[in-house]
Amino acid sequence: MGRQGPRSGNLREDDMFVRDILGDQRAIISCRPEDTVQTGAMLLHSNYIGAMPVLDAEGKLVGIFGERDIVRAFASRMPKVAEMRISELMSKNVITCSVDASVYDAMALMKKHRIRHLPVMDGQKLIGVVSIRDALELMRRDADLKAAVMRDIAIARAH
Repeated sequence: MGRQGPRSGNLREDDMFVRDILGDQRAIISCRPEDTVQTGAMLLHSNYIGAMPVLDAEGKLVGIFGERDIVRAFASRMPKVAEMRISELMSKNVITCSVDASVYDAMALMKKHRIRHLPVMDGQKLIGVVSIRDALELMRRDADLKAAVMRDIAIARAH
C-alpha cells in the first residue's frame, strides 16, 4: 500500500515540518472506492482541491483520486467516465509522509514521484493531505518572516 519517504538526518533548528502545514487545514475531504467518478469530481470541484484520499469502509487509506485521474480517463477515451467507480481510476500505490517529516523532505518526495498531493500519516492513521501549494505557501511565509527579522536587525544596527 503506501510508502513513506525517508526522513533526512540533517535537520536544522529552523526546519519547517509537515505538522506546521496541517495546523492551517480544515477537515479531510475524502471519497470511497465505490463512489462514481462524477461524485469524486463534484467533491474536488466544490472543495477547490485537486486530489483527495480514498478511504475504505474502515477508514483505511486505499488510494488517492484527483484531477489527473479524470483527465487520463478522458484522454484514454474510456467510455462513460462519469459512471465509472473511483476504484477503477485511483492511484493505488500511494506515496505518503509522516507528520514529523520536514517540508523539504515532503517536497522532495513530491518531486521524485511527480505528484502534487501527499497524504500525511501518523502511524497508520491518515491525518491530512499536503499539496505542493501548501508547502510553498509555508516556505513563503517563513521567508517573509526571516526578511523582516533581517530588516529589523539592519535598522537596529544603523542606530
